Amino acid sequence: MGNRRIQFFDTTLRDGEQSPGICLGIEEKVEIGLSLARLKVDVIEAGFPAASPGDLAAVQAVAARVKGPAIAGLARANRKDIDLAWEGVRKAERPRIHTFIATSDIHLEYKLKMSRAEVLEAAVAAVRYARSLTPDVEFSAEDASRSDWAFLTEIFGAVIREGASVINVPDTVGYAMPDEFARLITHLRNNTPDIEKAIISVHCHDDLGMAAANSIAAVMAGAGQVECTINGIGERAGNAALEEIAMALATRREHFGVEIGLDTRQIYRASRLVQNLTGFNPPPNKAVIGDNAFAHESGIHQHGILNNSLTYEIMNPESVGVPRNSLVLGKHSGRHAFEDRLRALGHELPAAKVNELFAQFKELADKKKTVFDRDIEALVEQKPVAGPEHYQLIGHHVVSGTQGPAMASVRISSAGLKTPLSQAAVGDGPVDAIFNAIETAVGFSVTLKDYQLKAVTSGQDALGEATVWLERDKQIFIGRGLSTDVVEASARAFVNAVNKMTAVCGLPSENQVAGGI
Repeated sequence: MGNRRIQFFDTTLRDGEQSPGICLGIEEKVEIGLSLARLKVDVIEAGFPAASPGDLAAVQAVAARVKGPAIAGLARANRKDIDLAWEGVRKAERPRIHTFIATSDIHLEYKLKMSRAEVLEAAVAAVRYARSLTPDVEFSAEDASRSDWAFLTEIFGAVIREGASVINVPDTVGYAMPDEFARLITHLRNNTPDIEKAIISVHCHDDLGMAAANSIAAVMAGAGQVECTINGIGERAGNAALEEIAMALATRREHFGVEIGLDTRQIYRASRLVQNLTGFNPPPNKAVIGDNAFAHESGIHQHGILNNSLTYEIMNPESVGVPRNSLVLGKHSGRHAFEDRLRALGHELPAAKVNELFAQFKELADKKKTVFDRDIEALVEQKPVAGPEHYQLIGHHVVSGTQGPAMASVRISSAGLKTPLSQAAVGDGPVDAIFNAIETAVGFSVTLKDYQLKAVTSGQDALGEATVWLERDKQIFIGRGLSTDVVEASARAFVNAVNKMTAVCGLPSENQVAGGI
């Protein structure tokens, strides 16, 4: 008999998007869904259809276009939510309804204001109704780790009798410790009626830094599904990180005695895509996918690696799809060499996109002495605005120093105008000045929520990657810009975010325009 196979339930598109500051569009969610399918996750939780019409539309798009994994929609334990969840996922190859209700006494008293008997009745009714729509129904007991164990066995046994094929045990507030969480899973296995008819799943949060450890402890205790997100994103301190659990189980396969179905070579690409679309970059020392995860600074370590990589690498970069930071091309390289390198990095792109990227590569090669794989990856990861761009940065000029404020001027083309918009402004530093100049040029104010700048590769001529978060009508728009000139990268990121804003919201009304009331 072979090893148990652990299923991976990815909730990047649902729980991950609940991170403050993350706002993904429909096409962005589909793109992440397609990446997760290439990673071969077992289930994608595409969203919470009852949350908003936009969330429902996004779940429907993912369900219709992403093939392979089961597509789940989240629903509270009521008919309206379940109907909307089914409307969201019904066109999927393998639709799943994921319904939940809280089971801890503190949630019952202060949030639901229900008795245990009422919660049990609602859970049973919800699963029964969901089961009438699809055979694949998952039930979650929210805040299970702080719930009474006897009540959990009762409610899980009841929903299994109604046809729940997965019962999920969330550590909703990241409270559990690995040893006690393992004991809870063991207790449920030994005491829940008909438990052999369902898969035990776990969903752990990272408030105390235990999400991955708790998930793995649960697997050792008999759980068959782990719920996680790419890069561990999620509300508060985040969720269990898929890449950490996957590589722990894969690297220590003999220790755990379980199998996973993931194509781990897709982990890095999925991680980079999520970073790019959400603007959330993990710290350099993040396990598995951090920039320093496979870096070796110590001379002793470097000597060992050169002789045998196993001295300091328990897994190699290629196993998770990390490209080696090798010199690949120069300004004299031709299109065919560039296209070959794109394929080697795992990108199969249409000819028009290759031509566009090649032009950007040649422009970059003129500015940089050396071009690395990571530079090319950064070019590929640039995401255009859905639809035509209303504004384009033509040129900029900045004067900055220790004497007096920084001054910046910009020239921006605008759709429908023959003459470029030209404006100048001052600011507290060159980036602030150029942001003010862009705002003045486009004619309306925006709220800058956050700004980040980092180097893509090393060296004085490194490609700079700027990310800005702009807010309008309680929506967050993320812009990204690349250039060897960090001020230009920042300006491009700002304009990119403004274009995304106008594509979704349109141009502001007159009273929102700079200089109005």
